Parts: sequence; structure tokens; C-alpha cells
Amino acid sequence: MGLNTSADAPLPVGRVSRLIGGWIDKLGQVWVEGQITQLSRRPGAGVVFLTLRDPSHDISLSVTCFRQVFDEVADAVTEGARVVVLAKPEWYAPRGQLSLRATEIRPVGIGELLARLEKLKRSLASEGLFAADRKKSLPFLPQLIGLVVGRASAAERDVLENARRRWPAVRFEVRNVAVQGVHAVPQVIEAVKELDALPEVDVIIVARGGGSVEDLLPFSDEEVVRTVAAARTPVVSAIGHEPDSPLLDLVADLRASTPTDAAKKVVPDVGEELERVSQLQARGLRAVRGLLDREERGLAHALARPVFVHPQRMVETREAEVEALLARGRRTLGHLLDRADSELAHTRARVVALSPAATLERGYAVLQRADGHVVRSPRDVAPDEVLRARVAAGEFHVRVEAEAAPDGAPDGGEGPAEGVTDGPAEGVPDGPAEGVPDAG
Repeated sequence: MGLNTSADAPLPVGRVSRLIGGWIDKLGQVWVEGQITQLSRRPGAGVVFLTLRDPSHDISLSVTCFRQVFDEVADAVTEGARVVVLAKPEWYAPRGQLSLRATEIRPVGIGELLARLEKLKRSLASEGLFAADRKKSLPFLPQLIGLVVGRASAAERDVLENARRRWPAVRFEVRNVAVQGVHAVPQVIEAVKELDALPEVDVIIVARGGGSVEDLLPFSDEEVVRTVAAARTPVVSAIGHEPDSPLLDLVADLRASTPTDAAKKVVPDVGEELERVSQLQARGLRAVRGLLDREERGLAHALARPVFVHPQRMVETREAEVEALLARGRRTLGHLLDRADSELAHTRARVVALSPAATLERGYAVLQRADGHVVRSPRDVAPDEVLRARVAAGEFHVRVEAEAAPDGAPDGGEGPAEGVTDGPAEGVPDGPAEGVPDAG
């Protein structure tokens, strides 16, 4: 629908409204699902006015129907009920309002709701939103706990009282929201996002008391589930009682059966922790004492060994061994020295006994010719030859005297030399002196 308009040629409001109405009248009937937030049944009026709201978004539409259409479901439909209506869009031109004219209203039954929840559960599970590996662990002792709960509700009282009874110093950041009805979903989403944005909040608890399946539907809403899945802070779901199981339980990092159970799982018990600390202290003390006792026994056993009882005994033993070896060495060296001295004295005595000087001391003499050769035979000298005689006290010269030749001597031989007796001189052996080497 294109219109040629300008600031100089505008359209009147009435025409614009009629044009919009004409375009909307061309729309056919549609099936619409929502939650009834307002219901107006004026006595005697032939038309019933409803306000149908989307539970996941802040969007509402007005619905009108004839009384006979509503009377068919009047016993099952009240404010807060989910319904499916067959309606045709209508435009009320005088006021410029859009509404739906319903020709059929069907309440959404429990079975149908459960079937839709099961379909949504499978869809979210296929995306991995319920996977265990994406769940975050809770801190041991949270300093600040975010609590999303109904105002002045039993769930809020249970969480606060049980948590403070277990750990008096725990602090809470509470966000009171609607936990059922058309405002529950947007308020819960806003509260979770707000607490998740606070860096000092360590864990978030979403709590609600028990209720019917319809009452707990906001906590199975897809937007709520995705908001909790995207939170960086660990989220604990404490919705309803043990049998209740909204989709929030599956996506939360921890599921508590009740709000009281959530307080017990999030906050440690100070008495139990003190008892655990005492037990650990006693256990550590026993371990240390056992270790000390064992080491003390080992030390006593080591000190009882002879090497520690008489530590000098080893030194004394080695000292005795050293002294024995030293004495043995000295004896051996003494024996060697005595033997060497005896051998040296014996050798010296032999040398002295065999020396020419010793021979001369015994009265022997050595005769040497002028050329220094030792006279060894009478035939080595000639008559009147002067010889040098060496004795122990010195030397002197002698002359050889001639003597008659003995029998068999060659003719013309002269007698013995002058001053030389027949035969060897007294004290001089025939031939060279004993032990006197040839000087030549």
C-alpha cells in the first residue's frame, strides 16, 4: 500500500486509520496462544473483553468475543490461564486500536503443556545446554549470594534463615520478583542478568516454593533457560519440591530439591567445618606424633650401635693398627739396617784383608823396577839393577847382587845380586806379593 504524501499534501488521520483498517481486514483468521492477564465479563453485556499476553515477552493484545463463545469455556478459563484462540485481527478506526475478534477459545491442557515442554527439552538438549561438562562448580564458601525469589515468600525465608544458621557471616543480594503469572519470566530474566553482572556475587540461587505445573511454567520458559545457560556466575535451581522438575533444573549448575536444600548445598555448616578442622588437626597431630615416635625410635636404635656408644673405639682400633704397623716397619727397617751394617762390616773386613796395604802390614814387600813393573821372578831382574822396594812404612831402593848359577843354569850366568841372599828375602814371598796386583 503506497501513498503519495508530503508535508504540503498530508493525509487526514481518519483516512490513515481507515486505510490501516482496510489492510487489516484483508488478514485471515489465525490461531494465537497466550496467557489471560485480564478478564472483563460485564453483567448483561454481550461481549467479553480479554487481554492476552506473551509470557516470554512484554507484549499484549486485546481480544474480544461474544458471550456465547466464552461461556463454552468459562468454567476452565480464568485469569492466568493459558489459552489458544482462533481470532481475526480487527482495527477500531475511531481510536486506532488493534484487537482480535475470537470465534473459538481452547484452554491449554496439562498434557499439551507437558508435550510442549518435552519438545522444548529435547531441542535445548540437542544444543548442549544441559551437558554436564558446561556446568560450573560452586565456591566452597561464597562471600555474597544472589537470591532471586518471590517477595516475602516462604522460599526466601527458608533460604535466608538456613544459610545464616549454617554460616552467620554469609551475605545476600536479594532480588524479589514475580514467580508466577505473566510478569514472572521478564522479571526473573532481568534479576538473573543483574546479579550476574555484579562481580562480587559468587553464586545465584533461583528459588520458589511448590505449585502446580502451570505455576512453575515460567521456570521452563526458553528465554529463562537460555539466560541461565549464558550466566558466568554459577546458578542453583531451587524450584518447588522434589517431584517438580522444570527445565531450569536441567540447565542450572546445581539442582536443589527445595529452597532449604539449596541453602544447605551452597553454604557450608560452620559447626561441621569446625568439627572437620578439629578432626584434621587431631589427624595431623597423630601423624606428626607417629612420625616423631618412629624417628625417635630409629634415633635411639642408631645411638645404641657401638659406633655411637664408643665413637673413639674405631679411632683407637685404627691407632693400634697404625702403631703395630709402625713398630713392624721400624723392626723391619732395623733388621735391614743391621743386616746391611753386618754385610758392610764383613765386606770392609774382606776389602781390608785383601788390600795391598794389609799385605804389606804383615811384612811383605813389593819390588818394582825402574819402569814401575813389579818383579815377579828372579829372571825379571839383572845383576846390579836397582829396584824399588815398597813396604808398609814406605819404600827404599835395593841393588841386585850376582850369584852363582845353580845347576842347569845357563853358562856365563852371573851369581846372585849383591845384597840378595839365596832364595827369597826374609818376609818376602817368592813371586809377587799376595793380593798385590801388577803395578804395570
